Amino acid sequence: MVRERRVRASELVVIDVTDITEALDPEARLLTIARSKGDPEGEGATAYLSPRSVRAIAAWRAASGIEAGPLFRRVQVRRYKARKAVPGRRIDSISSRETWDLRKTLPKPAVAARVEYDIGTAALHPGSIGPIWRAIINQAFERGALPDLTKDDLERLLKGISAHSTRVGLNQDLFVVGEDLAGIMDALRWKSPRMPLAYNRNLAAEQGAAGRLMAKIG
Repeated sequence: MVRERRVRASELVVIDVTDITEALDPEARLLTIARSKGDPEGEGATAYLSPRSVRAIAAWRAASGIEAGPLFRRVQVRRYKARKAVPGRRIDSISSRETWDLRKTLPKPAVAARVEYDIGTAALHPGSIGPIWRAIINQAFERGALPDLTKDDLERLLKGISAHSTRVGLNQDLFVVGEDLAGIMDALRWKSPRMPLAYNRNLAAEQGAAGRLMAKIG
């Protein structure tokens, strides 16, 4: 879902549940984009959501209970540390004339560490998208899902991650699989060829005629 993102951060955070409609493929969906940075006239656009994205959205909605309104919302996270059991104890009075037996009123059971999530009603802020991408990459690295990366590689990668990164990544993926400039511009709704060409400059050098020749004889 991350890698195939066609929308800008400002478009992502304002997606409403009603913006997602059925597609010809029963497992896919269409996303209505009412207005965007590249559409000042408000003509609107439609983006394709793959079955994989649809499953991810369904899982998020099931976990969050979101049925209407903004799809991606702010989440407050509360982390509680584990606590050992506290047995009851006797406490002597200050005067030492009597003893209070509070064993039945003071014991505290052990509490396991836990994390609680509160799903708000407000949509995500566009500035939160970059940190979310970085958190996802960090978690993937910690779980061993990125075995080719070293810790130093990870740090360099995270420095270059922004809310725009997945859009750039899709732009480059389309170029690598052979999509022409017109197709890439249509898929990502670029108004000018300048930006997609700029993002693909290094890839073009590697995939061009000279690059292919050197790869064969190298």
